[in-house]
Amino acid sequence: QVQVVESGGGLVQAGGSLRLSCAASGSTFSIPAMRMRWYRQAPGKQRELVADITSGDTTTYADSVKGRFTISRGSAKNTMYLQMNSLKPEDTAVYYCNYVGVNRQYWGQGTQVTVSS
Repeated sequence: QVQVVESGGGLVQAGGSLRLSCAASGSTFSIPAMRMRWYRQAPGKQRELVADITSGDTTTYADSVKGRFTISRGSAKNTMYLQMNSLKPEDTAVYYCNYVGVNRQYWGQGTQVTVSS
C-alpha cells in the first residue's frame, strides 16, 4: 500500500501564491509512481486534473493554470509540489494528490485552497 498526504493549503488573497506538497510513503519501492498528478474539486463541480508529471519529469497542465502553476518532484521522487502563483478566486478548491502506480492509484485526503477576491 501507498499512503499519500498533501499539505500547504490555506487562505490567500487573489494574486498571491501558495506551494502545495505531496508526500508518498509505504510501499513506494515496490509500487513506483509512473506519474503523479494534482487534481482539484470545487464545490458543486467535478474533480478536474490540474497538472501531471511523469517518472521522466514530463509535465502537462490544464489550460486554466498554464503559466501560473508549476508541478515538480523532489529529489526523492516520492514527493511532489505544486507552486501556484497569480491565484484567482476560481482556483478555490480542495486539491488532491494522485499517485499512479502500474496497476493501482492512490489518493490523499486533500488540502483546501481558498482564494479571496
